[in-house]
Amino acid sequence: MSTAAVDQAYAEVQRVTRERAKNFAYGIMVLPAEKRRAIAAVYAFAREVDDVADGDLPLAEKRSRLEALRALLDDEAPASPMAVALADARARFDIPKHALAALVDGGLQDTEQARYATFDELRGYCEKVAGAVGVACVAVYGSDDVERARTLGIALQLINIMRDVAEDWELGRVYLPQDELAGHGVAEDDLGRGEVTPAWRSLMAFQAERARAHLGEGLKLLGTLDRRSALCVSTFAGLYRGQLDRIEANGFDVFGPSCRLSTPAKLAVVARGLVR
Repeated sequence: MSTAAVDQAYAEVQRVTRERAKNFAYGIMVLPAEKRRAIAAVYAFAREVDDVADGDLPLAEKRSRLEALRALLDDEAPASPMAVALADARARFDIPKHALAALVDGGLQDTEQARYATFDELRGYCEKVAGAVGVACVAVYGSDDVERARTLGIALQLINIMRDVAEDWELGRVYLPQDELAGHGVAEDDLGRGEVTPAWRSLMAFQAERARAHLGEGLKLLGTLDRRSALCVSTFAGLYRGQLDRIEANGFDVFGPSCRLSTPAKLAVVARGLVR
């Protein structure tokens, strides 16, 4: 593969990251070019898995396409820009295949399972769809603290789950654990109606506390990273923390106006990190 072809592939995955990543792109902008390109390749692979799992294709075709993405990990002559960039990034940074394969497993799980009985069951899912991203990326950052990288990924996914309750409901999915819904007196129909009741606030406060605990543990990863990698991780973690703060400030009403941070707010997080 020529250098020009690899560079073009990286340009494409970086374009995808800029256009599709809601928080990721703001963090990786502070990385050196080689690491930034590799993280973008991981993101582009994860994005394609998500797009297939969440798309409108018939179930059998979704599963076929997801397995085709898994097969890319063994392809010695990758053709698509994403596959070319990912193969080069894996060679440069020894990104583990099992982490990328776990993303596919998570996508397949979304085609098979739409409810989670307990948090332990949900955590297993989060390890695949988000913890695995942390494991893949930590190889690029240059740390061997895989467990905290996985925990940080899970923390970010827990915040996503809180933010996206209504969107996931439209897809027929409820990621909030069933035993916790019942324990706080929240029925699934309440989600469909978008009712923000005292019971709902109690449930979501419980979710927020757990997400913050995972975030705090995961951020201990920073002590094992070089300065720019630590700035990258602390930036996108700060963006997610800001999103969680906004959800709490909105009284856990994730059914109304968006709880996502605005572009100026995201840039402010990046700027604060640079100043520090």
